[in-house]
Amino acid sequence: MSQITIKQAQKIVDDWINNVGIKYFSELTQLAQLTEEVGEVARIISRTHGEQSFKKSDKKDLSDELADVLFVIICLANQTKIDLTKAFQKNIEKKTKRDKNRHLNNSKLKK
Repeated sequence: MSQITIKQAQKIVDDWINNVGIKYFSELTQLAQLTEEVGEVARIISRTHGEQSFKKSDKKDLSDELADVLFVIICLANQTKIDLTKAFQKNIEKKTKRDKNRHLNNSKLKK
């Protein structure tokens, strides 16, 4: 698959849900799924970059787990009629305005 836009990703997920997944899970179930998937990302990060060691049963594919998180986020956006492209652009503008000098003046981030 070539590079896709956020809008295209939302359409791909919607098509998949309607043709393979039958229907969207409820928003509450999606939230539980998101929490589960974020936990799997946390497990990999804690074992890869933290002090914990991997168990035989641990998944080790961070890219797959991050894609799972993205899939659930897209499902939630689709269900709640959110255009993630517009939401992301608006969020970046908010962060840029709010944090314009904040990080520049943070002594903890100085090299």
